[in-house]
Amino acid sequence: MKRAVFLDRDGVLNIEAGYIHKVEDLHLIPGVAQAVRRLNDRQIFCCLVSNQSGPARNYYPVSHVEALHKRLCQLLENEAGAKLDALYYCPYLSAAEGGTNPEFTRYTTWRKPNTGMLVAAAWEQDLDLQNSFMVGDKATDVDLAHNAGCTGILVQTGYGESVLSGEYQHHTKPDFITPNLATAVEWILQHFD
Repeated sequence: MKRAVFLDRDGVLNIEAGYIHKVEDLHLIPGVAQAVRRLNDRQIFCCLVSNQSGPARNYYPVSHVEALHKRLCQLLENEAGAKLDALYYCPYLSAAEGGTNPEFTRYTTWRKPNTGMLVAAAWEQDLDLQNSFMVGDKATDVDLAHNAGCTGILVQTGYGESVLSGEYQHHTKPDFITPNLATAVEWILQHFD
């Protein structure tokens, strides 16, 4: 089994901009392409895991989420020859949480902090969750990491700063807090043998 680095999307890879309605409004956070490339160069499995409730909220179709991911991957490639080895996302949301589109309104184990996306990735990609890392900018990312047995890293980009300023509403605490993905990767590489 391979160790992996799981990456949240908004606020970790691309600039947090709420629900991105125009594909061209997705922009990488400076330095992330080079950070992902460092993981690629070490043959470390890089996997996107992202809650994307836009389809459930009827903001846009799943095809729009796919188009955003295509742009994300193209920007990573263009900027540093970087790539994501797999992409998983959850377009579902329960009615209680705000889901309105019947096609995507339901409870699911895929929605963070539930472990469905990581379990699916581990099963399909032969990944060792116990020795993997999850990088995110929200409490739910850290909770997901701990729920799945991974190391949880909180970056201060995106919502990370507000999480640290006392809005951390969960009992779990990050295993490591760092300014951005580049410094997170630096720390991960020190813990990879």
